Amino acid sequence: MGAIEIRGVEKWFDALQVIEGVDLSIADGEFVVLVGPSGCGKSTLLRLVAGLEDVSRGTILIDGRDVTAEPPGGRGLAMVFQSYALYPHLTVAENLGFALKNAGVPRREIDARVGHAAGILKLDAFLDRLPKQLSGGQRQRVAIGRAIVREPAAFLFDEPLSNLDAALRGEMRYEIAKLRQALGATMLYVTHDQIEAMTLADRIVVLQSGRIEQVGSPRELYEKPGNLFVARFIGSPRMNVLPAGAADGRLLVAGRPVPGLPALGAAHLGIRPEHLALVAPGDGILEGTVEVVEYLGADSMAFVDCGGPEAVTVRAEGDIGVRVGERVGLSFGVRLAHLFDADGRRLAVPAAVAA
Repeated sequence: MGAIEIRGVEKWFDALQVIEGVDLSIADGEFVVLVGPSGCGKSTLLRLVAGLEDVSRGTILIDGRDVTAEPPGGRGLAMVFQSYALYPHLTVAENLGFALKNAGVPRREIDARVGHAAGILKLDAFLDRLPKQLSGGQRQRVAIGRAIVREPAAFLFDEPLSNLDAALRGEMRYEIAKLRQALGATMLYVTHDQIEAMTLADRIVVLQSGRIEQVGSPRELYEKPGNLFVARFIGSPRMNVLPAGAADGRLLVAGRPVPGLPALGAAHLGIRPEHLALVAPGDGILEGTVEVVEYLGADSMAFVDCGGPEAVTVRAEGDIGVRVGERVGLSFGVRLAHLFDADGRRLAVPAAVAA
């Protein structure tokens, strides 16, 4: 069992409040990812759950037990850090079993747990090696294995893949996804990486300035962001956001009416890069000049100056088929548009329009 309950948790460092009244319930066996910009409080919140920082106000429960004042060792949790923190003079097997040995666990049980973790993480062939003889990905697997042998109520991950290159991050995402399936354990995971959050999470928690902006499945946050901050934070490349106005009850963007969309008091229109299509000048809802083209193999990006404060990003499969300096039109389906008011709150588009 590994249900985690965070109730009204706040944290101050002297006069600076970094966590503001966070409420969050994590079910047993759920994989929850905390995301947000640097300094938003996601790692601090994780450390509060782990007991590595003291809670200024509020309560943390694990399986219904109040652990707010408990030391880290009494919470039944295991944490995997950004740094591997392996003992360089110990073998992989010794690193895996170190905490169990210190706790007085019998040798036979240590060997059994180490063997089990090594089998899950495919470390069997490396048990006699020192950390310096391992790759970065293998070292991270040892760090995760050290958590597994403790058989915790829940796993806490603090940006565990950030020290790896892109290829190794992809491999380790796969390993963590398989690990979750094999163990069925509760996992609370901090990352700044969009792909990690979208591919691993059952639910994503978006934080800003110590507050929760929105909680939902990756699909919910991507398709129905609750506000402008979440809309721009979730998704890579990020959502295009254009200033909106109104005339005769119709929505205007870049001075042009958007067919089929009423104004609804919208101050911003959002449209994701993959939902835009390049068309001939005069045939689109928007029009602009191509400033930059990026060919990425499977797809391409075009950055189009439509006269707004930022270039509009268009994503298309393969060769996007335009050149820098070319005049183009941009088209999109209104049901894929997102509208936000002046305070950044999502506006509901009438069903008749969204259909």
